[in-house]
Formats: sequence, C-alpha cells, structure tokens
Amino acid sequence: MKFTNAQLERYSRHIILEDIGVKGQEKLLNGKVLIIGTGGLGAPAALYLGAAGIGTIGLVDGDIVDLSNLQRQVIHSSKDVGKAKVISGKESINAINPDVNVITYQERATADNIKDIIKDQDYDFILDGTDNFPVKFLINDVCVMLKKPFSHAGIIRFQGQTMTYVPEKGPCYRCVFKNPPPPDAVPTCQQAGVLGVMGGVIGTIQATEVIKYITGVGNLLTGQLLTYDAKKMEFRKIKLASDKSCAICGENPTIQELIDYEIAACSITDRKNLE
Repeated sequence: MKFTNAQLERYSRHIILEDIGVKGQEKLLNGKVLIIGTGGLGAPAALYLGAAGIGTIGLVDGDIVDLSNLQRQVIHSSKDVGKAKVISGKESINAINPDVNVITYQERATADNIKDIIKDQDYDFILDGTDNFPVKFLINDVCVMLKKPFSHAGIIRFQGQTMTYVPEKGPCYRCVFKNPPPPDAVPTCQQAGVLGVMGGVIGTIQATEVIKYITGVGNLLTGQLLTYDAKKMEFRKIKLASDKSCAICGENPTIQELIDYEIAACSITDRKNLE
C-alpha cells in the first residue's frame, strides 16, 4: 500500500523500528481486532491499538458510561456519562486516529451472537476485556472453535494476569481454569474493588500482544500466564501446559456448542465496578 504523507509522519516511530518498518505498519493498517468489553482493560487497549494504526477495531459492549467507570476506563470522559460505551469508545479512538474504522456492537456477548460478531469482519485477533468468568469462558470456547487467537486478562484489587492463546500453539484458557466458578464463589464487584491503574498496566500488555501477533515480532504469552502484583511491583511468568483432556481443545472435546453460564448478580447490575 502507499502511505500518505500524514501517515508517514503519524507512524514514523513505528516505521523506523527495525522489527516493524513499512511492512509491519502495513500489516497493522490491514489488521482487524475485536475488543470485547470497553471497560478497565478494553479502554487502554483500544486507545493504544487505535493510535498504533490497527485498520479495523470492533468494540463489543452493552453498557453505558457511569461516573464510577472513570476511575479506570480511560477511553471515556465525564461528558460521556450516560452514553453507550461503544459510541464513546469509537469517538475517542477516532479523535486520536481518524484512519481507524471503528465498528460498534452495542450488545453483550452471548452464545447466540458471538460467532456472528467475530465473523462479521473476520477479525484477526480477539481481545478479552470483560469483567466476568462466564463471558471469559465463552470467548475462549468460540475462539477455539473458530481457530482465532485471543488475549485473556483479568484484574482485581492490586493483582492482574494475562495470557495469549494461539490455535495449535499452546493451552487455551479452559486448559488452565477448567470451568467458571459458582456465582457466589468469588468476591462480588462491590466487595473487591480494583486499583484504577491496573487496567492500564494489563490492558496495554494485551495491546502489545496484539501488535506482536499481527506484525510477527517477538514471543507471545502462549503457554505462559503473566501475573502482576502492584503492591510488590512484581511480575511473574507461570508456565502452562495444554490439557489433552480439555473439554474444548483436547483430544476428545465434549463441548460442541457455546454455553451461556450463569453470571453473578453483581456482574449484571454492577458490572462497571470490576474488570
């Protein structure tokens, strides 16, 4: 493709990078990334991916912006309170970079719609920025079924974690965590809380994984869980192994259809408080 003068200037710091260059930036501009959840994790990831020049970014979220979101969901601002998160997200991305084609899906990801959403633009990579276990398992399962790479992440209090799944190159989320916990087995959103900057730390790592996957640069977090403890300022990598008996990616998978697991009550009425 031929870069405009404005694009050459906008992406100059990428283009002069030996590992990215013109070809790498072309890959980014042709890339299509779906971000499910525009909260604490999806917000910083979306902003940096937009700034990096990802050509098409899909945003999936059924929520509206609430004042309590603004402590960490940096893609939204005070003027956006009451606005659909995907619309606020689209406006913020395009304010940074009008090159990006932002496609909005103002709905929750469910077993009924998630395949169609992913197939809508045949997205190259899926980024999980959701705030509850049932949807994280749903994202994992559909990505395994459709052979799509994705980044998992979660944050709570002062801790965060992330891993990357690439088909046939490492374990999936279900290999490690098996099944969603019962709705009352983990702290509620209101009980737990989250340090606002945790979304920025982990969400930008997810964005980095997307850029590395699309450009083919470096090593991904496949077969590894990266954890972060903000109190100790400590990162740790935990080696992960594929589970041959995994219900979705194992040798004899038992999950043939997508499942909407039960979501804890706080995840429905107060999802905004924990990503």
